[in-house]
Amino acid sequence: MSTASQDPFYRQRELLDEWVEVRTEINRLEARAAALLAQRIEVMDADVAAAPVHREAIRRSMVAEYSAAGRMAKGSVEQAFAEARALCDDFPNLRESYAAGRVSAAHVREILRAAGPLIQAIGEGAATEADHALYEAAALEFAETEAPARTRAHVRELIAALVPQTITERHRTAVAEQSVTVRELDDEMALLQAIMPTYKAVAILDRLTAIARAQKQHPENRHPTLPTDLDADAEFETGRAQAEAEARAIFGADDTYTTDPFDLPDPFDLPGAWEAYEDAMDRLLEHGPTVIRIPTDTRKLDEIRTELLSDLLLTANPSEIMGTGLDGIHARIQVTVAATTLTGADEHPAQLDGHGTLHPDIARHLAGHTTGWTRLFLDPTGLVTDTDTYTPTEPMRRYLRARDQHCRFPGCRMPIHRCETDHTHDWALGGPTRTDNLAHLCLTHHALKHPDIPEQFRWTARQLPDWTLEWTSPTGRTHHDRPPRRVMFVPSDPSPPEAEHEQAGEEAQRAPGPPGRSVAHSGWPAQHHTPPWETTDTRAAPPQPEE
Repeated sequence: MSTASQDPFYRQRELLDEWVEVRTEINRLEARAAALLAQRIEVMDADVAAAPVHREAIRRSMVAEYSAAGRMAKGSVEQAFAEARALCDDFPNLRESYAAGRVSAAHVREILRAAGPLIQAIGEGAATEADHALYEAAALEFAETEAPARTRAHVRELIAALVPQTITERHRTAVAEQSVTVRELDDEMALLQAIMPTYKAVAILDRLTAIARAQKQHPENRHPTLPTDLDADAEFETGRAQAEAEARAIFGADDTYTTDPFDLPDPFDLPGAWEAYEDAMDRLLEHGPTVIRIPTDTRKLDEIRTELLSDLLLTANPSEIMGTGLDGIHARIQVTVAATTLTGADEHPAQLDGHGTLHPDIARHLAGHTTGWTRLFLDPTGLVTDTDTYTPTEPMRRYLRARDQHCRFPGCRMPIHRCETDHTHDWALGGPTRTDNLAHLCLTHHALKHPDIPEQFRWTARQLPDWTLEWTSPTGRTHHDRPPRRVMFVPSDPSPPEAEHEQAGEEAQRAPGPPGRSVAHSGWPAQHHTPPWETTDTRAAPPQPEE
């Protein structure tokens, strides 16, 4: 008889053991990756020693290349390098345990992050190397048998015991680390996180809760939409219209008549108008008073608090203690929505550029509260090809904002309004100011290709015919960043346009197409003179908000 048949839990234990071994191997590989980053830091230090003036440029170039090669965010790569340096230089026992797979990357991260005050105290002479060794041993002993979350709490207690700081000093240090971040979730939702002093966070939540409960418990304070007697209104309107028509009638021969366009009497001066009004009122009085019940608020408390937070942040002005001039600063987002969706002809989701889809009702609501819209033409692949205005400079900027949506370095998602418009081929070297030679770059990645950086540390970029940016690192490795595409569904084998679309196609033909595309080589029948992408552009011209 097999072991599995004798022990019903044999297979479960076998899978668990294998899973634990795989997790251990992952820890070993993570440790090896950290060791490789530490070796790369040594190479960077040698480059900095040879050119100390360009220390920051050398570091940025290194981070950018690993970010592009690993398809990771710049911040994540910077954190990985910092942890690798600390692990290699200051924590030999932790590094050994990590390489053996006894602790995970999460354990290592918690131990290294908590050690910041201790390392700072050692540098200031307030702690010794013996304190550091004691911290590493105590933290490692705990981490090898506990989860990362428990390790976090434990190492914080260790630091508090080893580095005695007053409450005021610790708070002053923490205040400098305040931050607000956004992390995108599914279903058009996002997580807004704020790191702030505890008393402020508690006060904010308390106020939101108090307002939300008051709103939920007192629905009478809202302005409800009261019901109307539709039958009575219709009866009165019918009687009034009939009386007005009879009063304005001019009769002619053979039972013909017309109405006097210049004689517009007061509605209640018309014969029968008062009678119609009194009949409607009498019917209302016969039915007696109507009890109107204001519906209760069915939203959950958390939902009300979240909406209140959004309303207060987006509509209220900062207090005077923050200084003057802040009341003129407003939130800005960029939305792309099809014209057919705006008019209500369909319910296709809009695009919150750089973030994802947006509910069509929300897009229509936003459209009703803004005056800056730009019409965009798209080709069948979803790329923006042109706008509908002709001003030399601002239309180009609007076009580029709609095309790029964010920084055009691989993996970077810095919003478009925090980026600079860069000449891919340097203007000083003869690069033209055209949309096929312009792209948005954030300050960090713009500096990578600046001519002031020595050639051995400088990145280069060139824009391909499909607007892809091809970046070349100082090591010679190439990385590609393609412009974001709008999501569109088109026939895979379109039929020739019908006659009713020929005029629209001729109008679209005057709009410039994407680089590298021409009517002669599009494979479209020559007699139509309009390639498929141009006709599609004319039919799909979604407006684009300017801000």
